[in-house]
This record gives sequence, C-alpha cells and structure tokens, in this order.
Amino acid sequence: MTTVTVPGLARRSYVVADAVTMLRRNLLHVVRYPGLSLFTILGPVVVLLLSVFVFGGTLGAGLPGVDPAGGRAAYLDYVMPGILLITIAGTASGAAITVAMDMTEGITARFRTMAISRASVLAGHVLGNTIQAIVAVALVLGVGALIGFRPTAGPAEWAATAGIVLLISFGVSWIGVAMGIQSKTVETASNLPLILTILPLLGSGFVPTDSMPAGLAWFAEYQPFTPFIESIRGLLLGTDLGASLVLAIVWSVVFSVAGYVWSLALYERKSVR
Repeated sequence: MTTVTVPGLARRSYVVADAVTMLRRNLLHVVRYPGLSLFTILGPVVVLLLSVFVFGGTLGAGLPGVDPAGGRAAYLDYVMPGILLITIAGTASGAAITVAMDMTEGITARFRTMAISRASVLAGHVLGNTIQAIVAVALVLGVGALIGFRPTAGPAEWAATAGIVLLISFGVSWIGVAMGIQSKTVETASNLPLILTILPLLGSGFVPTDSMPAGLAWFAEYQPFTPFIESIRGLLLGTDLGASLVLAIVWSVVFSVAGYVWSLALYERKSVR
C-alpha cells in the first residue's frame, strides 16, 4: 500500500507537535519555579482584601442604588470582576519574564538551530501562560467566595464567563510574549507589562466610569479593559451587558492578532542577527 503524505498537513502536524512540546516545557518550568506564579495570585488577593475591608464600606456606599449599611458586600460584588482582570493582566508579566530569560540566556538561540517551528516556541509560552491565567482566576474567585462573593450566574453564564476569560487570557498572553521579546533585559520585561495591570484601575474595575473627570471618563469608557470587566460583571452578576460582550470578544481577537504579529516579527528579526 502506498502512503500519500500531504506536505501542508504534515507541516501543520509538526507545528502542533512542537507547540505541545514547548507547552510541556513551560508547564514544567512553572512546577519547578512556582514563585512567579504564586506572586501572580497573591498580588490580586491582597488588592482584593484591601479594597473590600479597608475601602469597601465607603466606596460601596457610594455605588448607585446601594444601601450604605451593605456597602462592603456591594463593593465586593462590584470590584471582583476588576480584580479578576488584574489577575489576568498580571500573568503577562510572567510571560514576558519567561520569554526574556530564554532570549537573554541563549536558550532561544539554541532553539533556532533545531528543526522546530519558530511559531511553536512562541505558542508554547502563550498556551502555558493562558493555562496559568485560568488557574489564577479560579483561585482568586475561590478567595472571593470565601469572603462573601456570591454570583447569580447560572450554568450558561458560567460557561460564557469561562469562555471570555479564556479569550482574554489568550490575547493578553500574546501581548506579554511580545513584550518579553521586545525587552533587552529581564528587568525591563518585568516592568513593561505593568501598563496592562494599570488599565483595570483606569477602567470600570473599581469605580463607575461616570464618576471620573471628563477626559479620564472618556478614556476609561473606550479602553479595552472596561468591556472585559463589564462582560464578566454582567455574566456573573446579571448587570446590563449592552455591547460589552461583543466588544470584549473583538478586543480579545485584536490582542491575539496584534500580539502574534508583533512577537513573530520581533522573533524573526532577532533570529537573523
């Protein structure tokens, strides 16, 4: 019997196999060096506890339609989606640092001499970081439940929430990988993604956007993290979604495509040096 091999299909299968190998490598790295992942979880948990137990009584009482006596519980419900987005954004630093370490320590140069797909090296980082982001979100949600967070979502809303978290994490991971390749040092890679962590603070994560000064309110309303936050808030707590879910999907795709093109272009450029 003659076996017919389709070249395009064979190449795609090699890329997938290489990406799985790179993913396994990155997950093993997480297991062996858990400190960075632990910090990614502890940081948002500390912000959550401070927000709710230090500022929650006052900020919660100022939310529209909230009884001042229940301000802290209301603020926990309000702030939780923003904390989840800070968690996802924080994982971009981990991706950037890991990629920068590979770039500066010569591991990536070794990969370039091997018969493996260059895209698969990047995909391994992205998939590994996406898995870490989802695990971190689940753990932070667990902490929120322990201190009183009670979503009203049903099975369909929970499934939609999981899907949008996956899309956002995937897009943010590509941006984090691109930032890691762009950085010349590991220190720069650890600082560059901080802009992603700040964006939930400058959106609707902690206070309604209409409570901000006019210029800042405009930015907060139209930057990508506000529809991310409002989508999760609407799905978990039943608030009005409006166009937030559609915008969140669109922004996730934009992040993924832009991060992929940016990171691959940088990787190819540095590969010919």
